[in-house]
Amino acid sequence: MATRTSLSNVFPLGSRLNERGRVEVGGCDTIELAKQFGTPAYVVAEDDVRARAQTFLSAGEGHDDFNVVFASKAFPCTAVLALFAQEGLWCDVASAGELHLALNAGYAAERIVMHGNAKSEAELSAALGVRVGLIVVDNSDELDRLERLTGAGAGEEAPQEVLIRVTPDVRGETHEKISTGQANSKFGFGMDEVQEAIERVRTIRGLSLQGLHAHVGSQLLELDPFRREVAEVARLGEFSVWDLGGGLGVPYTEAQPSPPTIEDYVGTLLSAAREHGMGAPGKRLLIEPGRALTANAGVTLYTVESVKRNVSTWVAVDGGMSDNLRPMLYGTSYEAHVADRFIGTTRCVIAGKHCESGDVIVRDALLDDPRPGDVIVTPATGAYGFAMASNYNGVPRPPVVFCKDDDARVVVRRESFEDLTARDVHRTLAEGCTHANRAGAHPGEHARGSECSQAGSAAGGARVSGVCDR
Repeated sequence: MATRTSLSNVFPLGSRLNERGRVEVGGCDTIELAKQFGTPAYVVAEDDVRARAQTFLSAGEGHDDFNVVFASKAFPCTAVLALFAQEGLWCDVASAGELHLALNAGYAAERIVMHGNAKSEAELSAALGVRVGLIVVDNSDELDRLERLTGAGAGEEAPQEVLIRVTPDVRGETHEKISTGQANSKFGFGMDEVQEAIERVRTIRGLSLQGLHAHVGSQLLELDPFRREVAEVARLGEFSVWDLGGGLGVPYTEAQPSPPTIEDYVGTLLSAAREHGMGAPGKRLLIEPGRALTANAGVTLYTVESVKRNVSTWVAVDGGMSDNLRPMLYGTSYEAHVADRFIGTTRCVIAGKHCESGDVIVRDALLDDPRPGDVIVTPATGAYGFAMASNYNGVPRPPVVFCKDDDARVVVRRESFEDLTARDVHRTLAEGCTHANRAGAHPGEHARGSECSQAGSAAGGARVSGVCDR
């Protein structure tokens, strides 16, 4: 089973303070990692990720057809997806892009579950084209699209297997932005709509209804919502497949109440399933953990750029909301430590480098005499940091570094400045225009797209009139 780290359960399994008093992750000294790979950097303990996957699978061995489906939105990185594929997990995708990532990582299509509350016709076509294991139907408009897309081929091949997403009107104690099971949700069919949806699916020759899906929310720290979820969806009939979603919470700080263990979480779901008739032989049970598989497996490394003192002590680092949006989006609390002076007493605000007053990573960190050049370690960043990363303020996104047995390897390289302009299709204004515009400005003084007194030239010498294409 997955065990606590020698620091705390907020850090990756096996993390410790080494003989030099430095934080070590995956057997690698974080100061040395910062020197080698730069900062900010996402650092992942590979053995931790594998251990959590194995713990989920072991916990479900009491049921003969139990499958763990990684919610790839938590960490949509090819190396992470490939690792879970190797460990025997399925994959949950919520867009054609995530479908591409899963297939590229080596997932067999039949082990992919396609989600989404606003799937486009193109995304549904992509899922049908590779014949994913399950499509989770979210709404009636989606059924219209699936009927059109599968109608022409009905009878020529096996129908696409689907689940219907149910909103069970069960709310867990979590942030409103990650609560999904309440009646007023953007996801799924309401309890009073499900029977009609079931009958509708059964009339579409190109679809095969296998069962129901429900998900009550994320970062749940109590087990009762999961019991209530199972009880509610069980009222809707007999099916061969039940997907009970995810939602198990994780520790973000040592002071936070401990979440249920993986074993207790899975045991609760299996017990509830047996109680309500879902756990019989031949019934397939799916669960969809995301953050519970990766959050505590990762840390983010930063370098302190400046320290200023007014009402607070502001420790400004070289990253922020472009690599971890969750404190700003959800008000999530994190820990932070100086990598080689772990225990601190100076109360600090760890601020990001972006031009937003709200760009604060940790509002109440205890650091040991922080100063420029220090490496800061922020644990529990292995879920949704990479997934939500952006180029705000033109900041390149960090690398992902896997660590194992004192060996570190880059699995996603750091973005370069050239990457920031790689998708541009026009010449930059800096190149200037050699034409005068109609207002009489000198060459180089009018913007691309403005009216130009001379026709530009497209690729191959074709004339383009009216506006400057340079």
